[in-house]
Amino acid sequence: MITEQDLGDWRRTHYSSQVNDSQIGQLTVLMGWISSKRDHGNVLFIQLRDRFGDTQIVAKKEKDLENNIFEVLKNLKEHSSIGIKGKVVGQKKSPNGVEVIPHEIKVLSVSTKSAPFLTQSVSTIGIDTRLELRALDLRRNYLQNVFRIRFTILKSVREFLTKNYFIEVNTPKMISTATEGGAALFPIFYYDKEAFLAQSPQLYKEQLTMAFENVFEIAPIFRAEPSRTNRHLSEAISIDVEKAFVNYYDIMDLLDELISYIILRIKDENPNELKNLEIELSELKIPFPRYTYSELIDKLQKNHKYIRWGDDISPKILKDVIGDGFYYIVDWPLSTKPFYVKSKGNSDIAISKPNPSFDTSENNSMMVSESFDLMYGPLELSSGSTRINNKSVLLDNMKKKGLNPAAFDYHLRIFDYGIPPHAGFGLGLERLLMALLKIENIRDATFYPRDIDRLTP
Repeated sequence: MITEQDLGDWRRTHYSSQVNDSQIGQLTVLMGWISSKRDHGNVLFIQLRDRFGDTQIVAKKEKDLENNIFEVLKNLKEHSSIGIKGKVVGQKKSPNGVEVIPHEIKVLSVSTKSAPFLTQSVSTIGIDTRLELRALDLRRNYLQNVFRIRFTILKSVREFLTKNYFIEVNTPKMISTATEGGAALFPIFYYDKEAFLAQSPQLYKEQLTMAFENVFEIAPIFRAEPSRTNRHLSEAISIDVEKAFVNYYDIMDLLDELISYIILRIKDENPNELKNLEIELSELKIPFPRYTYSELIDKLQKNHKYIRWGDDISPKILKDVIGDGFYYIVDWPLSTKPFYVKSKGNSDIAISKPNPSFDTSENNSMMVSESFDLMYGPLELSSGSTRINNKSVLLDNMKKKGLNPAAFDYHLRIFDYGIPPHAGFGLGLERLLMALLKIENIRDATFYPRDIDRLTP
């Protein structure tokens, strides 16, 4: 029976990425977990993995009669955590051009079960089985590459926005009323009253433009949507941006540049991950194409007679008129957008050439908003708009949406003190990762997914 040992005074001297031919002949201390084993009778080849990759450990039975390292390694299962003290030797056939001959071993944690899926490849096991052992699942090569790129995206967002004079903020995630005015809310108990998990930081980031002009937040949002698709989560990470003294055209330009910067940084920092995932990120041409909602409806009606102006556009049928890649759908009907979205122009403006299919029973149904959705093929990545910064217009819009202004008093009172014109967007991190890396299921773009069926692990 193998006994687990304390770490004691052992400390890592090198990560796998630092073990190369410059260390040949030196002693090193490596720590990690066994990702794979090859048993050739009297010789064992162990891949010891840490956060940067693998180092090959070679144990020979006839040279290890005293320390018993060979027998210990032979009886350890994959995923066991160990420390190795050993000598670095050259080996052209190994991944790093070197391997380590162990002199001492510490068994830090023993794996008692065989893993139900391999770590080296894309798993054919169903995602629900993998999610039950998510921490183990995240050791797979595929997800290791995905989440290294995810980390680069987050770093890139912060770099880009900081360079463009934005300040990072944090807004409450327990709120008193619905930000979007919708029903997809998670109610919670907040002492002696009802509260909700935030769908969006929208109203708070608008307020913060008064103090800081340009703000952004990277944080979870919560949406109680009863969806079981491969692109919906109940808890997701949103990259929210708000900027003062601009409109939605300026914000689209900013978003173009942000996406372009992210891709450049991924190509620069993650060439190995892209190669492992067999992903080639093509050069982007900005600005991305911009299609108005009305012109897309006109095109779609040629093959889908049931579509009417004012309807939402199903992502599935967008392929009929637009291929893959980034593009915008702009100038959506005001009736489809939240109460804080500004109408096109300074006052209520109807579209210039109403289609005969328009429902003109209410003037509001014909109004166009200063809004956009950023798409990648059929996948919606971001939504943004120019916001209303006039209190009376905002109040009127709330009433049209059937909202109680008293519930938003904390927000409305700010408008008495001159909130600047502003615009912004929310960009879904997981959906962006899906688009760039061609991930089939959004649950593989987040560490511990939450959806209508899953609240653990």
